[in-house]
Amino acid sequence: MKDLHSTLKLVNTLLPIVGNNDTEGTPVASADRQGFNSVEHVVIFGTSGDTLSGSLKVDLKLQHSDDDSNWSPVTSADDVLIGSDSGVSAPDANGIFRTVDAAGEDAKSYRIGYRGPKRYSRVLADFTGTHTNGVPIVMLALLGHPERSPTQDK
Repeated sequence: MKDLHSTLKLVNTLLPIVGNNDTEGTPVASADRQGFNSVEHVVIFGTSGDTLSGSLKVDLKLQHSDDDSNWSPVTSADDVLIGSDSGVSAPDANGIFRTVDAAGEDAKSYRIGYRGPKRYSRVLADFTGTHTNGVPIVMLALLGHPERSPTQDK
């Protein structure tokens, strides 16, 4: 009998911080995708300490790599994404899948699935403008479709 708990592995890719400059989540390399066939990236925002706008924003970018060294943006042309949730769109040429630039867009979570052929993937929080007070942010990756289950968090 299989259950959801036994078929997922949770990886903290960015422990809670108050971010105010570009921050990438640890690649799923630290507990990489090897042995799993899918990954769901989750970014959780707290309430920003600054007034967000078009010139004071955070772009969420999805990147992937074969070797954990040379990163490239995941774009809609790559056709490696699984669905989208509210407010998330197919990544543009820079890998941006969500821009958080207004009140009501923070204090939320955003997720995007990756099923591409590359072993490593990560999310980059790209801060634009001077974020004096910052925004609380956490990043997680859920690894799924394991080759062997039950899984164990390490």
